[in-house]
This record gives sequence, C-alpha cells and structure tokens, in this order.
Amino acid sequence: MSDSIFTKIKNKEIPGNIVHEDDICFAIEDINPQAPVHVLIIPHKEIDKVSNASVEDISILGHLIYVSKKIAAKYNLNDNYRLTINNGAEAGQSVFHIHVHLLGGRSLNWPPG
Repeated sequence: MSDSIFTKIKNKEIPGNIVHEDDICFAIEDINPQAPVHVLIIPHKEIDKVSNASVEDISILGHLIYVSKKIAAKYNLNDNYRLTINNGAEAGQSVFHIHVHLLGGRSLNWPPG
C-alpha cells in the first residue's frame, strides 16, 4: 500500500490539523465534519480495512478505541459521542487506511445511514 492521505498529513506533506499523536496512532480533525466535533483516529501502521486486520493488529485497534476516550475528554464531550469505523466502499469507507470517526457535540440520530 502506498502512503495514504492520512500518512501524508502525518508526515506534513499535506496540511491537516493533528490534535493527538503517540507512538501507535495520531488524530486529525475531519475536513468535512459531520458534527461539531469530528476527529479521525488513525494508526501509524497502514492497515487498509478492518476485515484485513490481523491478529498482530489487535493491540493497535484497541488502542484506537482507548485514545478516543482521551480525545473526547479534550473536546469536553462528557461521555456523549459516537465512534464509527467504515469497512469497505459500500459501507462509506473512502480512505483505505483504518480510522475511527469520533463524532460529538450535538445529538446524533440513529440509524445513521
């Protein structure tokens, strides 16, 4: 897999607002936000989609969820937020580098699609 748009943002090859970074992942504000807070949490390792993740990726995937809690607190979402992972083009995945959408800051309806 060539460097995704997310990796290019992380490497500062293209602009993006990085709001968190650690040794496993980084997070950016979505350029097309669907809620007042819309942050993407992305592993440094380029894994194209959840259905292609391996056993070796379990700790990475868990870390993404854990980091979402820290970012939600930073944005004062107070336990009221949604996490979404799209898997495949028909599910709405447009960048094939796993990422968790953290959405909040308003009431979110269900079902989403």
